[in-house]
Amino acid sequence: MSAALEPEADPVPPLSETGATLERQIGALPSIDLATLEAGAALLTRVDRKYVVRLSTFERLVDSLDDHWRALQIDDRRLFGYSSTYFDTADLHTYRAHLQRRRRRFKVRVRQYTDSDGCMLEVKRKGLRGATVKSRTPHPVWSQADLGPTGHDFVADSIRGHAELPDAPLRPVVSTSNRRATLVSLDSHARLTVDTDLRCGWGATSATLRADHVLLESKSEASGGSPVDRLLRSLGERPVNISKYCVGVASLGLDLPSNPWRRTMRSYFDLPDN
Repeated sequence: MSAALEPEADPVPPLSETGATLERQIGALPSIDLATLEAGAALLTRVDRKYVVRLSTFERLVDSLDDHWRALQIDDRRLFGYSSTYFDTADLHTYRAHLQRRRRRFKVRVRQYTDSDGCMLEVKRKGLRGATVKSRTPHPVWSQADLGPTGHDFVADSIRGHAELPDAPLRPVVSTSNRRATLVSLDSHARLTVDTDLRCGWGATSATLRADHVLLESKSEASGGSPVDRLLRSLGERPVNISKYCVGVASLGLDLPSNPWRRTMRSYFDLPDN
């Protein structure tokens, strides 16, 4: 990589009009607390499908959900700030693995939950038949841009038997920030996360999700999809090829291919002038 990156994550920006509208749209749903959600639908191994839709489409989706769906609420909040730092080697080993669609690939990030100051180191690896397997462990909030020896050991343990840990050290490469709502159906063991105010990149060199759009991630145990996937299909929506990390790398203006994400970025993101 040609640019030296300062090891600090982007702060979550002030709540936008899109975020405020999203809060109102999920306000009528019954609530669920975090402990109940994690006990009934943690889904650390799941099949993910991603969609970028307009707020009006999301509102139609919420109106179509059955009575089993709930919105995560902690204290009086239903929309939560996330700030994530993604780690890769200097030659972007994990980005290239995603670009080449290698079956045994992984991503490493430290995610801070900005409303609570909680912080987790997470390793996401692509498993059999496209399933996503996530491992996570608490991480010091003051060390969001440094894995440290303990963090490196956790990454190595998480991918052992799945992929080789690169010889080069992992360092901060991309940061993302967003606000997220989480909807869950314990009846169908499905979750839907809804991201707004999304930025991917590094500082001013970031792609920003356009106003009046949200990024949906449907997570289910079944390879055939969840009720949300079927509802979105009925609304004319189809999954898109998108990765926050890969969009972030593609926004940096490096001399790297970005073909798999170029159409999605042009369609839904405001891009930096590199």
